Amino acid sequence: MPVSLGTDRLLASDRLEGRRVAVVCNPASIDRHIRHIADRLAVHPGVHLAAIFGPQHGFRSDVQENMIETGHARDAVRRVLVYSLYSETREPTAEMLRDVDVLVVDLQDVGTRIYTYIYTMANCLVAAKKHGVKVIVCDRPNPIGGDAVEGPMLMRGFESFVGLYPLPMRHGMTIGELARLFNDAFGIGADLDVIPMEGWHRSMYFDATGIPFVLPSPNIPTLDSAIVYPGTVLFEGTNVSEGRGTTKPFELLGAPWVEADRFADGMNALGLPGVHFRPANIEPTFHKHAQASCGGCQIHVRDRATFKPVETGIALVAAFRAADPAQFAWRPPPYEYEHTLLPIDILAGSADLREQIERGVPAREISASWEGPVDAFRQVRERYLLY
Repeated sequence: MPVSLGTDRLLASDRLEGRRVAVVCNPASIDRHIRHIADRLAVHPGVHLAAIFGPQHGFRSDVQENMIETGHARDAVRRVLVYSLYSETREPTAEMLRDVDVLVVDLQDVGTRIYTYIYTMANCLVAAKKHGVKVIVCDRPNPIGGDAVEGPMLMRGFESFVGLYPLPMRHGMTIGELARLFNDAFGIGADLDVIPMEGWHRSMYFDATGIPFVLPSPNIPTLDSAIVYPGTVLFEGTNVSEGRGTTKPFELLGAPWVEADRFADGMNALGLPGVHFRPANIEPTFHKHAQASCGGCQIHVRDRATFKPVETGIALVAAFRAADPAQFAWRPPPYEYEHTLLPIDILAGSADLREQIERGVPAREISASWEGPVDAFRQVRERYLLY
């Protein structure tokens, strides 16, 4: 059975009949026929498209760098205002919602706590509660499956725009399931409907859905990028290149002080499950170490079922640090609107991971340390699963 998206089921119903509708979307908000949700709403009988909201990187996803705000604009084709929710505000204001009856959220998540789109959705729920607007979240696949849950939990005091709620790094939920969790378990209380998919199963990766993969943000160009991202996103908290400025961000990693062959041999000797490390030299065109030769590796996932992206990412961070502790550094703030805490700590969800790496705790022991909290999260998560 082919996967039918939440948008397909919403537009096949009469839920939006006679309503003024705004939509939170970006270029990945397409259906299997590569029709965009904004275009479908603009011509849908009985629907008035009142506004468009764009997440980080913009409605058109044309702002490459992180932490670069996008401005508000007017869409000349659809003749509506486009509001940025990565600007002076990350929450829709009363003025933005003044002529809106229903706020539709149709965003493609990547399955990792550290991704601002799910918090843009959460902020929309908060604003909708304040201003009496209904929210409909159209569910989409978790591109890296809905079974595996892995990684340290976000702890109180480390909340940020890359982590508002206590989730593990790899949460194993769809964006619709997250909406239910945020709205109920974390007390938002908005008037929320989630439109489930049909035909999606928790074991499915995105390439089993039959839906074209459109990069959800500029540095997640492929499904392979998304598969490794729950672990290699940690490099955003270091001075090691996470591959921005290359054609394989988050898969290619490197630093000027590393010799690639020796580094890859050391990583492969760890025997991490489901993965092989190929020696690679990169020269990023922008971002960290731009135009500098960096040694490191490319991550090749050989077995998705056994691969542990977070444990792998931690082992890689530790290896880059061990290669030259004097040149390795934790990135200083600011990072994603946080000006005090270290970026690595808000990425990991606490200071524990950084301190464990600094003490030389092996990645497998670090992985074992979060099993109890992750099991507790699974029990909470179970109440909000749709599939």
